[in-house]
Amino acid sequence: MALRSLYDVAAPAKLNLFLHVVGRRSDGYHLLQSVFVLIDWSDILHFECRDDRTLARHDLGAALPADDLCLRAARALQEQGGVTQGADISIDKQVPWGAGMGGGSSDAATTLVALNEIWGLRLPVDTLAEIGLGLGADVPLFVRGQSAWGEGVGERLTPLELPGRHFAIVFPGIGIRTAEVFQAPELTRKTPETTIRGFLKAGGRNDCEPVVTGRSPEVRRALAWLAERGKAQMSGTGSCVFAAFADRGSAQAALVGLPP
Repeated sequence: MALRSLYDVAAPAKLNLFLHVVGRRSDGYHLLQSVFVLIDWSDILHFECRDDRTLARHDLGAALPADDLCLRAARALQEQGGVTQGADISIDKQVPWGAGMGGGSSDAATTLVALNEIWGLRLPVDTLAEIGLGLGADVPLFVRGQSAWGEGVGERLTPLELPGRHFAIVFPGIGIRTAEVFQAPELTRKTPETTIRGFLKAGGRNDCEPVVTGRSPEVRRALAWLAERGKAQMSGTGSCVFAAFADRGSAQAALVGLPP
């Protein structure tokens, strides 16, 4: 096996500026409305191209789950393109797991986009997004690489231009399992649908926030702490909480005195 090339690629995180659960499909998936904003907090993925079809991830060692999303993305792309090459993948993990920031989905999407170029496939973005949807509802967002209004299970995306903002983000030190939040009996599932215009005029809330704060004292404390410094809310199904500010200095000042 000969290594042919080395690539480093950033995989950005996202925040949900609001998250409404507006219904539920017959297959159990929830229907959502949200605004996804990509931010410059990123994992860094390292790719080494191989001249055989072997795919391997090296940063997790024995802890690598059998259904690792990045390897699933790479295998799906191999099958789609009839690829005879492989890749060694490792991740410099900066975005926490279970934080509601899409870290795993972004890593998978970045794997699709990067290997599409590295392997010389030149598949269109729509094809990559379709492959990504089979891996997770958030993956197409990161494949397309721009902030968006999302509907359906999160896969129906409309590009959205928003004013530049700086975010103070607090990770409470725990991860939240998305499936447990959406299975919670107390989750609101009938929020009236809104529109982009309606969101821009009146904003929105995160329907998952009461569920998570009711079950997690860590998230509840983080949200209360940040709320003393700005308009704080939770991203996705948690656990990260954030507040938006007009400039970097104000966002940094909001985090002064953050408890350990």
